[in-house]
Amino acid sequence: MNVLPHLTIHSIKSVGVLVPMARPLGTSAQTVTHAPLMLIDLLTEERITGRSYLFCYTASAVKAVEHVLDDISRRLQGKKIEPLEINAFLNQAFRLIGVRGLVSMAIAGVDVACWDAMAQATKTPLATLLGGRPKAVKAYNSCGLGLMAPEAAADEAIELLENGFSAVKLRLGRENASIDLQAIRAVRKKLPGDIELMVDFNQALSLPEAIKRCKMIDNEGLAWIEEPIRHDDYDGYAQLSRSFKTPMQFGENFTGCFAMSEAIKARSSHLMMPDLERIGGVTGWLKAAALGAAAGIEISTHLFPEVSAHLLAVTPTAHWLEYVDWANPILKEPMTIVDGHAKPRDAPGTGIEWNEEAVAKYKL
Repeated sequence: MNVLPHLTIHSIKSVGVLVPMARPLGTSAQTVTHAPLMLIDLLTEERITGRSYLFCYTASAVKAVEHVLDDISRRLQGKKIEPLEINAFLNQAFRLIGVRGLVSMAIAGVDVACWDAMAQATKTPLATLLGGRPKAVKAYNSCGLGLMAPEAAADEAIELLENGFSAVKLRLGRENASIDLQAIRAVRKKLPGDIELMVDFNQALSLPEAIKRCKMIDNEGLAWIEEPIRHDDYDGYAQLSRSFKTPMQFGENFTGCFAMSEAIKARSSHLMMPDLERIGGVTGWLKAAALGAAAGIEISTHLFPEVSAHLLAVTPTAHWLEYVDWANPILKEPMTIVDGHAKPRDAPGTGIEWNEEAVAKYKL
């Protein structure tokens, strides 16, 4: 890893935006038509700005995160950017209220911005700063394919193959299980045979119902079944993993690496997909990648493709990058996909820069 230069934090600027999504996403939890994002600029005395963004799920959460970030800005003013030290300091500072939920999200966003600033200061991409190199990683298209009529889903799945994607993800969790099965078969029938299909229940099912539904779809040639049950039912995931040939996928709701460690102890799954803002930013991801490597677990990403592509490039058991285009409208140079692969920008840092005109347009 490169020697980190001396950077001093001046302040943190945050701006909330509500960005319309090209393809609304209907899940078993809710239908999302706009992406509520918090954009973070970490300003330094040396005039380098580290950037990151958070996906806040609701517009009200954007405003709440803003207050946490203002608090963090006051606490960090004048401190040297040492990402591991900053991360530890903030976890200690918020220990009494609990480093979870919006607090952990805000800390993760600051962590990513710190690493981005350090990489910019060394004039290297983030992947290079972390000891690797920017390289193409295989990506599946996770835009759209929500809860819709089976034939409509089949048509949209074909549209999602643009740019050479070799895998797409379909949401499930309807009240009527047979319609879920119809959707899988309609999509699978229309997709070329070499295209992989993942499905995601978004925690819609009880364990008994998950056993019934997983049995129903176990022979449909799926790449994985994602989050059929509560995210923290590790014993339940272990039971499902033992019972069916289709792999179980979960992990986007791990809050920090302790949760992931407990899931590994329970032998919950051989596939996991930590989320950048929940696992603890870049610092948390590096720990998660090490846990995955030690346990032989294939690691995929959840959202944040611009940063996640750098992190998969240094993840020993890297599997799939989840591609979503939700931040594209407010980015100066959105990520490009070529032949179904995402490659981090060769620019210093993460490559994230804001389209200021779009930010002003969508500002909350």
